[in-house]
Amino acid sequence: MIDRPGPGAWFAPRLLGLHLFAIVAIGFCLFMGTWQLGVYDQRQDDERVEAADAAPADITSVWGPGEVFTTDQDQRAVTVTGRFRPAAEQLWVTDRDQGDRSGAWLLAPVTVDNAQLMVVRGWAPKPTATFPDVPVGDVSFEAVLQPGQESGAGWDPQARTIGSVRIPTLLNELGYDNLWSGFAIATDQKVAGGLDVAEVPSPDVSWTAGGRNLGYGLQWWVFAVFALFMWWRMSREMVLGRDR
Repeated sequence: MIDRPGPGAWFAPRLLGLHLFAIVAIGFCLFMGTWQLGVYDQRQDDERVEAADAAPADITSVWGPGEVFTTDQDQRAVTVTGRFRPAAEQLWVTDRDQGDRSGAWLLAPVTVDNAQLMVVRGWAPKPTATFPDVPVGDVSFEAVLQPGQESGAGWDPQARTIGSVRIPTLLNELGYDNLWSGFAIATDQKVAGGLDVAEVPSPDVSWTAGGRNLGYGLQWWVFAVFALFMWWRMSREMVLGRDR
């Protein structure tokens, strides 16, 4: 019968240096991995700020009514110049959050480049039976582009409400010949019609922004696991080897 070493063998003097080295090595790897992941998060935040602070461009220079909405347009700050259609053609988009409150967006069609661009003029605590007047004549205002939405309640033609800005549904229900494939959230108080300016969702940032730091962070965590494994293997062999 072979006697196996007891737990105290792992604390033999000749192993203390190995234990100390392992603690330092693993701690260093974990610190470096956490630091690199923190840098990655900061790069992501910087990208969001940069996207939000980008100078607005004329909408017709970055997108057209016959073009598919892509990531190049998503969250793009633009200047829109067009003419609002009659106030009766506006509608409410329900269940829209503003901070910690829930309410509705006022969505208005604006003729831009011979097509209708759906524009969120502002936010209200709840839909109202009458719509605010629209600006008269050609109007220029700043906005942020958004892709069409999917989920939400259906279209109610009597109340003129819809649960989300679903472009295909609006194209079918409103009867316009041509509708831009995305929509815009106005950030300009002059078109809000007395409503609160709607909050723009935070821009999505590709995970590849700062991807090198993400890779380094994961690599350091792998190093920590490897150091732990090597400590366990070397310590085990030294403990078992003492009694051979």
